[in-house]
Amino acid sequence: MAEFSTSVKDKGDVSIISLKGFLDAHTAPILETNFVELINKNRYKIVVDFNELAYISSAGLGVFMAFIEKIRENNGDIKLASMNDKVYNIFDLLGFPLLYEIFKSEDEAIKKFLEK
Repeated sequence: MAEFSTSVKDKGDVSIISLKGFLDAHTAPILETNFVELINKNRYKIVVDFNELAYISSAGLGVFMAFIEKIRENNGDIKLASMNDKVYNIFDLLGFPLLYEIFKSEDEAIKKFLEK
């Protein structure tokens, strides 16, 4: 089975989910659990750090679509950061840059939340 792990940390009122490895149908529930736990804690400002993500499948992309509406209903957002070209191309192909802000770094994404 493909290796995948996440870690979650908070910087002020922004939560950062760092992804590592391969996000696919088998590993997507791990990320879903992260989102559910953050929503249950009323943490709706979320940055997802893709720095160590090697691969994402359509099932992995579906996790983002599953939670974005609930998060935005609560005045939050999911901002994406530090994607490698291969992962970005998959997001771009499916039109995600129209739905999500994508940043070069985690710090840039966090700053965007602070501007509001």
